Amino acid sequence: MKNTLLALALSTAGLAALPVHAADTNGWFVNGNVGQSNLSKGAYDDNDTGFGANVGYRWALAPNFLLGVEGGYTDLGNVSPKSGYPGFADAEVKGWNLGVNGHFNINDNWYLSGRAGFFRADLKGSYGVLEAPIHVDDNSNKWYAGAGFGYDFSNNFSVGLNYDYYKAEKNGLKFDPDLVSVSAEYRF
Repeated sequence: MKNTLLALALSTAGLAALPVHAADTNGWFVNGNVGQSNLSKGAYDDNDTGFGANVGYRWALAPNFLLGVEGGYTDLGNVSPKSGYPGFADAEVKGWNLGVNGHFNINDNWYLSGRAGFFRADLKGSYGVLEAPIHVDDNSNKWYAGAGFGYDFSNNFSVGLNYDYYKAEKNGLKFDPDLVSVSAEYRF
């Protein structure tokens, strides 16, 4: 166990010592994230594994600030209704996103990020009274927003930790799931 921890510490120190410059160039990127989604609304109070992927392009507006556009897909998983809600179906939120994003380098390696835009969700779930739940299986056109921070290992690769919030509602069914995730991004 000590040898494994020592090898991990040396590897991390070696990566941190690599020469890196702020991501100050225009270009395409692709990223993916995976983490825990949470839905706590009405009959639902559960979490599941969520994931997403985006592709986009960023422009350098300053040596340490990039602004861009992104498009992608997010699956926030399936959550079950609380006990005591017979007849309520499992909830599911997934869909396509289109928005803007920013990447601000605090120094040569560490960065802050933000994103926001349009979220077209495939929304499934139930709401209403216990005796007669109303089931919804429809599309929602709302929004998403998120923030994060991370580490640029090079001008081409970074990892981060993110929080994203998704607004999804249709026909009386209102969900606001969120996702805490780890991400990886490749820039080319």
